[in-house]
Amino acid sequence: MARYTGPKSKISRKFNDEIFGPSKALKKKSYPPGMHGRGRRKKQSEYAVQLAEKQKAKYIYGMLERQFANLFDKAHRKGGITGENLLVLLESRLDNTVYRLGIAPTRRAARQLVLHKHITVNGEVVNIPSYSLKVGDTVAVREKSKSLEAITTSLTVRNARAYSWLEWNGAEMSGKFVSAPQRDQIPEKIQEQLIVELYSK
Repeated sequence: MARYTGPKSKISRKFNDEIFGPSKALKKKSYPPGMHGRGRRKKQSEYAVQLAEKQKAKYIYGMLERQFANLFDKAHRKGGITGENLLVLLESRLDNTVYRLGIAPTRRAARQLVLHKHITVNGEVVNIPSYSLKVGDTVAVREKSKSLEAITTSLTVRNARAYSWLEWNGAEMSGKFVSAPQRDQIPEKIQEQLIVELYSK
């Protein structure tokens, strides 16, 4: 299975959540897509609810099944609360951090910037979107890419919201991964316990 490249609004309506940001379609049609979307909703089984939550997390962070399963396994082996560990690992991904810093408007755009070698970590070019950042790592726009229109436009309309686990230096176009985020600091509406229960079956 390749990454989803279809209509974003369709996914937002499927989960009744703004997965890829504000969606006009979701406001107009607050029911699932498809010919049966408007019909009476059947009560979902426990498994269906858990599966939907995992799929939702995968869509939000733009991951494939095997990648997600491997990350969950890593979170499980880490010790502590598995669900929270999973979210921290997802937030520590390079593409997600580039998005959180405002260098790219979406996670998908952030992934493209990383793949095309516009981003450095601690001064070295890294083109692996899933690269896991460690506390103290510095993520920056490559010197040659600082004038790139896609980046300058994104930074101009950068969300003013600051994330407490990241520090941004506008003059240098760089950010620092100061600490691992706490669960209550992560804004995504994910019920991670359902994902843990699904993988525990």
